[in-house]
Amino acid sequence: MPRKFFKKYLPSQDSIHQNRFIGMFGGLLHHHNLWHLNRHSVAGGVAVGLFAGLIPGSNPVQFFFAAMLAIVFKVNLPMAVLITLYSNFLTIVPIYLIAYAIGRFVIGNDTINMPQVEFSLLDKEINEWIPSTIDWLSSLGSTLLTGISLLAILLSIIGYFTVHGVWRLYVIYEWRKRAQRHH
Repeated sequence: MPRKFFKKYLPSQDSIHQNRFIGMFGGLLHHHNLWHLNRHSVAGGVAVGLFAGLIPGSNPVQFFFAAMLAIVFKVNLPMAVLITLYSNFLTIVPIYLIAYAIGRFVIGNDTINMPQVEFSLLDKEINEWIPSTIDWLSSLGSTLLTGISLLAILLSIIGYFTVHGVWRLYVIYEWRKRAQRHH
């Protein structure tokens, strides 16, 4: 894939260091694999971003978890953070309804309606995020928790292999185009 395309649209290393939710990782952000633009790193970043995008909370919370997972797995951090934006105020309701349906299917729960519960992490300290998230998820029940977990894993796997496949097809296309120019 053209690195210029990704460099054009991905946040820079400096802008990520300045983000208050991600900048706290400090020296951990200097690992070279977090900034590489190759098939494996970008595919891993997409997988991490798709997974973190389903973590309950607003985008800064998802950015934090995407950055944390990107650092742990040494994949492209800007891609992981950028991909979390797929879950936003326009898409989160359909995504959670799909997750709830998956959870109902797997667990065999006959209840149709998802209970309404308010949830916000921005007014809490970072050390309160995980307990607050666990409390919120447990109030919605194991049906939604199961569905979100399975959907996050499924989207991550699909995203990872899709990027690998598209990247490979693009490389083959470029090879053939180059071979035709030489003949």
